[in-house]
Amino acid sequence: MEDYAPSRYKMLEKIGEGVHGCVFKAIDLQRNKEVAIKKVALKNKFGNIALNTLREIKTLQLCKSEYILGIIDIYPDLTGLSLVLEYQPDTLYNRLKNEVNPLSRQQGIAYLHDSGLMHRDIKPANLLISDSDMLKIADFGLARLYFPEDETRLYSPQVSTRWYRAPEILWGSQKYGTGVDMWAAGCVVAEMLRGVPLFAGTTDIEQLAIIIRTLGSPRLNQWPELTSLPDYSKIR
Repeated sequence: MEDYAPSRYKMLEKIGEGVHGCVFKAIDLQRNKEVAIKKVALKNKFGNIALNTLREIKTLQLCKSEYILGIIDIYPDLTGLSLVLEYQPDTLYNRLKNEVNPLSRQQGIAYLHDSGLMHRDIKPANLLISDSDMLKIADFGLARLYFPEDETRLYSPQVSTRWYRAPEILWGSQKYGTGVDMWAAGCVVAEMLRGVPLFAGTTDIEQLAIIIRTLGSPRLNQWPELTSLPDYSKIR
């Protein structure tokens, strides 16, 4: 992390706010270029190091792809850390609310999975769009390395935004893989076609009910592990 004076960046306006921090549009005066600055906490409410912040920084530093949002700089501030990121003028979420222009084919999720990473929060608001209609994946606060060869490894079920959350997570599974990102991607594609979210539940139970009503009940001969999931009795 290089020691840049905060005066290098001229803050313009707040452009976003989420669970993991606020995002501002700014000008990098040294390069005369627009950037996005995401302010994140270094510690959580219990005074411990914020794992989401560390995961996001590590993932952004690890990933080098035109389909992944690039990190330019990191500097400390009064509230924690500021991540200086590539600025993108739009998100898929905003584009879905207007007329959707054709977007380029994207390979960002394949790149992450080939790198051994699960994003675990794919949704329109985390998919940014450049001036040239290039879609870039952002917000890696929930990203996690996965190990398909280790069948005993457990992952948190408290991930992903409910409307894009895979059924195995809704049923409390701690053994899952990159399929959770593919489920979310499918929900995003359906939303692009329909103009509204495909599964818009207000609770986990309602979310499962909507999925089953739309796609039908899972078949045990295709998914025999279903009955052993922690919250299998959540819905009948």
